[in-house]
Amino acid sequence: MTTTTEPLMLGWREWVALPELNVPALKCKVDTGARSSALHAFSVEPFVRDGEDWVRFGLHPNQHEIETEIWCEAKVLDKRNVTDSGGNTTERYFIQTGVMIGSQHFSIELSLTSRDTMMFRMLLGREAMRQRFVVDPGASYLQPLAGHTSADEPKATSV
Repeated sequence: MTTTTEPLMLGWREWVALPELNVPALKCKVDTGARSSALHAFSVEPFVRDGEDWVRFGLHPNQHEIETEIWCEAKVLDKRNVTDSGGNTTERYFIQTGVMIGSQHFSIELSLTSRDTMMFRMLLGREAMRQRFVVDPGASYLQPLAGHTSADEPKATSV
């Protein structure tokens, strides 16, 4: 995984990929008000693999659409209480996975939560952005998604 010494500029929303979860394209809200990052997940099921805690979950990668499903498995990093912007506290699983944003590929922590009713399937929080990016809140999609031009609107397909 690589990082550059000069922070890249992000808009308030960006395309990201989560290669370890087989998610090639996902619209992400860049949220400087959120400390942690969050990923949409449904049917979250914990299980044990080789004596370690893992979680299996589905995700709807495309906005405004629930037919496309990607099923993922990841090692559980932690289970923590998270307070959302409405003041509601829930216990969530956290995983660690690689994310690609523009030329950057790095590892982040993601909490798993239902975001079906939200505009974006993922939030990129401050911890993931720290010392990597600066944000222009008036801009969108400043970083290209690998394999796509800025004019493309990639859609994930079921895996």
